[in-house]
Amino acid sequence: MAIFAKDGKPVDARAPTTDAILTIIAPGMHLVGDLDGPGLIKVDGRIEGSVSGARQVIVGRDGAVQGNVNAAEIVLAGAVDGSVSATDRVEVQGTAVINGDVHTRVIVVHEGARINGTVRMGASGAVELGERPPVQVMR
Repeated sequence: MAIFAKDGKPVDARAPTTDAILTIIAPGMHLVGDLDGPGLIKVDGRIEGSVSGARQVIVGRDGAVQGNVNAAEIVLAGAVDGSVSATDRVEVQGTAVINGDVHTRVIVVHEGARINGTVRMGASGAVELGERPPVQVMR
């Protein structure tokens, strides 16, 4: 029995989709260089380089990125020294520190989080005159 896609072509059920791909930089790991990959990237270690191409990037409480972070959705609990750019959403948890600019459509900032840079919001990263972007402040 075969599985078929919408276009009628057979699909290999064993092949992972880009959403199913998980990359973990575990605690104690130190990566030097850029990381570019689809799916979910979880950083609990340290990266000296940029992270991009992912659907979601999660930087854990003890995680650190010394470079830019670009993804559809970004959740930060650790440290980022570089710009953060998300096409959909950025969540900055209470333990997070960002030393750089943030560009996103939607942002959630929890109490205790630190952002040392500018925040630009909107579809293009800039707010149009008269537009009020959604902002949530969590306590």
